[in-house]
Amino acid sequence: MRSQSDSIRVDKWLWAARVFKTRSLAASACDGGKVDVNDQAAKPAKSLHARDVVKVTLAQGRRRILKVATLDDRRGSATAARTLYEDLTPPEPPRLRQAPPPWRPPGSGRPTKRERRELSRLRGR
Repeated sequence: MRSQSDSIRVDKWLWAARVFKTRSLAASACDGGKVDVNDQAAKPAKSLHARDVVKVTLAQGRRRILKVATLDDRRGSATAARTLYEDLTPPEPPRLRQAPPPWRPPGSGRPTKRERRELSRLRGR
């Protein structure tokens, strides 16, 4: 652990906080404009201080908002990594449940034209 007055590279901290699996993935995300520190685009070597707010865009458009609690450049366990930040990410909206497709008993043959139309309607085609 580092003291609160120090700073650390943002790619090292993202790796130590287990936001990314490797440091090179964290650096690539920074270079690609996927990481913002205090609402400004961050390059991998940007200095990160305690109480900074880091916004990271992950796969599938998910966005995480993390407030830096402590600084550390060593990757530890997941529980230790959780102490490095405070998660400010709003909860995801609940997923809409889709109706299950109509059940057909096995061996009943091919669906009829009417059943195919109903399936197409359910699938939104």
